[in-house]
Amino acid sequence: MAEKEVFLTREGYDNLKNELEELKTVTRKEVSERIKVALGYGDLSENAEYDQAKNEQALVEDRILQIENILRMAKIVEEHEVTTDKVNISTDVTVLEEGEDEPEVFSIVGSAESDPINNKISNESPLGAALLGRRRKDVVEVEAPDGVIRYKIISIKKTPKEEKK
Repeated sequence: MAEKEVFLTREGYDNLKNELEELKTVTRKEVSERIKVALGYGDLSENAEYDQAKNEQALVEDRILQIENILRMAKIVEEHEVTTDKVNISTDVTVLEEGEDEPEVFSIVGSAESDPINNKISNESPLGAALLGRRRKDVVEVEAPDGVIRYKIISIKKTPKEEKK
């Protein structure tokens, strides 16, 4: 099966690179040290600390592989490539749901960066996919469990860069 490109903003790419570096250089060593300490407790058949540390090690290694795969397949959407004439990754889209009074703003991001709680929706989500390529004043229809929801695009702008902490 051919692997598909993973779209990332420059910020998302950099965040994943930093997380990968942290996992490989710091977290891996911390977990390894916890395993060594737990081994010192003796009988592994009843050693909860050892089991917990080994489980954490598996999670860390899984996350490392996941990030490496994302970065290998990454297609970075550079800020200078983003236009506001249509919805794309790295744009903020203000929409008004049919029957509602208050508009909502969604940031369109790649699937690896999605964070629906903070209104960062994936280009692969039903709403994100429906909005992609559409223009201001277009109406999009999104299939939802309760039926079709219609959104009118009010405005499109570049997603502002987040402040570095």
